[in-house]
Amino acid sequence: MKVLLVDDDPDIRLVARLALTRAGLEVAVAASGAEALEQARRDRPDAILLDWMMPEMDGPEVCRRLKQDPVFSAIPVIFLTARSQNAEVARGLAPGAAGYIVKPFDALTLGDEVRKLLAP
Repeated sequence: MKVLLVDDDPDIRLVARLALTRAGLEVAVAASGAEALEQARRDRPDAILLDWMMPEMDGPEVCRRLKQDPVFSAIPVIFLTARSQNAEVARGLAPGAAGYIVKPFDALTLGDEVRKLLAP
């Protein structure tokens, strides 16, 4: 399974990429919302793990754009974010996100959490 990991923090990208790779997932990375949209068009990932708070284009906007495009609307989006208030979770899930993982995450279980959220 190919996952596109999107986060503007290079340390988060490094740790999450290692954790997901260790879990047997193929991982591509993007550092911004615009880069995520470009990479999704090019690589057609099976799932997108998306940071909420990024400069220029935040995660909810990236999710909205993906879900409005018929080519990408079926790709599951999982938020990976420090935002954990109920209202924020609901706002993140509203555009069609498949799930939500709160930072700080456990690198030892991140891959399992992603797989669980993607299970039918």
